[in-house]
Amino acid sequence: MSLINTTIKPFKATAYHQGKFVDLTEASLKGKWSVLVFYPADFTFVCPTELGDLADHYDTFKSLGVEIYGVSTDTHFTHKAWHDSSDTIRKVSYPLVADPTGTLTRNFGVMIEEEGLALRGTFVINPEGQIKVLEIHDNGIGRDAKELLRKVQAAQYVAAHPGEVCPAKWTPGAETLAPSLDLVGKI
Repeated sequence: MSLINTTIKPFKATAYHQGKFVDLTEASLKGKWSVLVFYPADFTFVCPTELGDLADHYDTFKSLGVEIYGVSTDTHFTHKAWHDSSDTIRKVSYPLVADPTGTLTRNFGVMIEEEGLALRGTFVINPEGQIKVLEIHDNGIGRDAKELLRKVQAAQYVAAHPGEVCPAKWTPGAETLAPSLDLVGKI
């Protein structure tokens, strides 16, 4: 069963964010666009490249009203230790969410049960708490913040323009489509 258009399930978690430990719930994600970026573990190899790439583009996401949340099954103490010891992770100013019980990771279907780690799962959530984009990678394949940004912009555009859809490689300002009988077989 796909999670697309489903509402996020209740959760409680602690995040390391801007030098503090903060409590989060599903209510924390509502009222704004959110992106949850699940990754396997702190102090690893591909993960800091992804989180650093997101940090480099964080201001652009914020300008669109989007909050980013990095999520792993590590503890919030481990997130702080990684933040304090890594030049790349020190750039991260979005919340790093701890999910040591795996509740959040399981809610989003990205738990590797035999390892207790998350797959690389990316979820774009609208202000109502519904999942609009999901992508799950093998842990050896890193993600690209620019492509994620394009998908968020497309999801926001479609939400604001009912009856229009964004074709492949759509970017803001490009033409969209209005699905109709007249377009069948003409694209």
